[in-house]
Amino acid sequence: MAWLQLRIDITPDQIERFEEFLLAFGAHAVTLEDRKNQPLFEPTPDYTPFWDHTRLTALFDADTDMEPLLEQLRSALGYDSLPRHQVEILEDKDWVREWMSHFEPTRFGQQLWVCPSWKPVPDPDAVNLMLDPGLAFGTGTHPTTALCLEWLDGQPLRGQQVVDYGCGSGILGIAALLLGAERVTGVDYDPQALEASADNLQRNQLPADAMALYLPGDTPELSADLVIANILAGPLQQLYPTLDGLLKPGGRIALSGILVEQAPSLLETYSASFDMEPPRVKGDWVLLYGRKRG
Repeated sequence: MAWLQLRIDITPDQIERFEEFLLAFGAHAVTLEDRKNQPLFEPTPDYTPFWDHTRLTALFDADTDMEPLLEQLRSALGYDSLPRHQVEILEDKDWVREWMSHFEPTRFGQQLWVCPSWKPVPDPDAVNLMLDPGLAFGTGTHPTTALCLEWLDGQPLRGQQVVDYGCGSGILGIAALLLGAERVTGVDYDPQALEASADNLQRNQLPADAMALYLPGDTPELSADLVIANILAGPLQQLYPTLDGLLKPGGRIALSGILVEQAPSLLETYSASFDMEPPRVKGDWVLLYGRKRG
């Protein structure tokens, strides 16, 4: 069956009331997205930020009479007129299969491939990372993850102790293991991310003890050879003492999830204890990396 999709442009203070009323009026689902390309810092567990310019999308049955529903919504919210909005017919699709069909094997650097677990590998002799991201961030398709994977592919990782901070799907930590790292510690605020990392570790036929997974408050003291953190600029500023403390002298750090204009501030912060290299750039995003002074 087809659906009707109501898209309406609102501000953060309007979200709760619009969502409440639309669900009460029969919406099957309500989703939110950014309509101005505004980056958000990774939130703490007790805080959910929203974009200044938010687009709300509500999904209704195809036979819903939208004109009286919109009038009822306007009246219930007490507005003279609703914010800018439009109603569209949305064809029925299996959206999971639609996304899966567009996730293709991709090479990063000289030897590393990230391959959807449901598709054949293009080069059996390469380093093939089999991935099913589940509910966690990280497939390699975003420039921030791609920058990290390309950088890892060129690093000497044999026998190294690595920390993947903000591990998401586990893609970076598992890539490090497949490229020769001895052991990885994965850290993430989201328990679903830790579950996805564990599943992908098993999917790549790696030993369960090759990657230890922790919530931030449970992370043990470490003296790692390499820390990689693909998060966002705000948390990376706040995490400087933490990430610095996880590395031994001479250890390497790589930071991603950073917009070009955010790089100078982070370079200044991390240069206090790291010899930082020139950034690597991909579109609007950069990777910062360096070595801890001893």
